Amino acid sequence: MSANILLNDTDTLSLPLPLPYNGVEYSPEQVNGFIDETIEQSKQPILIFGGNWCPDCRILDGTLQLPTIKKFMEEKYQIMHIDVGRYDKNMNLISYFGIPKDKGVPRVMVFDKNKVILNKKSTKEWTTARDRGKQEVFNYFQDLAK
Repeated sequence: MSANILLNDTDTLSLPLPLPYNGVEYSPEQVNGFIDETIEQSKQPILIFGGNWCPDCRILDGTLQLPTIKKFMEEKYQIMHIDVGRYDKNMNLISYFGIPKDKGVPRVMVFDKNKVILNKKSTKEWTTARDRGKQEVFNYFQDLAK
């Protein structure tokens, strides 16, 4: 097992924070297509459920855009942002994957290359992203990279 990559001083959060959610409603078939295409590219799929109104969603995405993290994520993962609206959109997709559709975002699902959700018990881990350090966020995704 290798040690995690450490962030440096150039990895600072930029403002304004990203607005990664586009309001699109997805079908299970579209999401499964994303998962299949990502695995075909030898990467791991990540679904991030959230909304642009949510500060934790925007902070998490901003953190994932830090240069060192972004480079790592682009090598290992492909991310699909899924807009939940005000918990009135795409919520069926959360339960489709066997996750309780409680409120609280961002909800992150990290898959391995066999379509298994690696973090099924901790999909709500980042609902407190604003209270978490950037290295902690990075370590989480490094630890799940297979």
